[in-house]
Amino acid sequence: MHFFASVGLLALQCFVALFVAFHNWIPLGRLNDLNGVRAKFPTGKLLITTLINFTPVAIGLAASAFYFRRGYPGWLFWWLWITYGLACYGSLMAWWIPYLFRPEPERAARYQVMYATTHAFLPERNGIRPNTLHVIFDVVTIAIIIVLAVLTAQSG
Repeated sequence: MHFFASVGLLALQCFVALFVAFHNWIPLGRLNDLNGVRAKFPTGKLLITTLINFTPVAIGLAASAFYFRRGYPGWLFWWLWITYGLACYGSLMAWWIPYLFRPEPERAARYQVMYATTHAFLPERNGIRPNTLHVIFDVVTIAIIIVLAVLTAQSG
């Protein structure tokens, strides 16, 4: 496997793991609004959601670190493709399709409570304005897919 692609994949996965684990739990200035999130997700529900989202990312990161410089086994490629493919699908459904194509008033109202005070550089559309932190997460997720495609091609 290509060393730099492997390092890149590991670094990008670290960012995702940190994002998923902490973005709803620790204050990040204008990048998040913990009170807004808590208004829609009580602590117990938020903890369960965080664990459900964190577990596959953590498994992929741990396995990638374990097999670093040894070559990823086939199951790990599958795990990463499924995990980050689902992450892309989730972002599309949660942010980009309602933002660009299909108004979802209930989602827009929920996001208004959760993210109204967070930094965003995109204009509002359909009542939704993707915040900067989620845009960064989506860019990193797409970068993971690209690096994963390079590593998958090299392993075959």
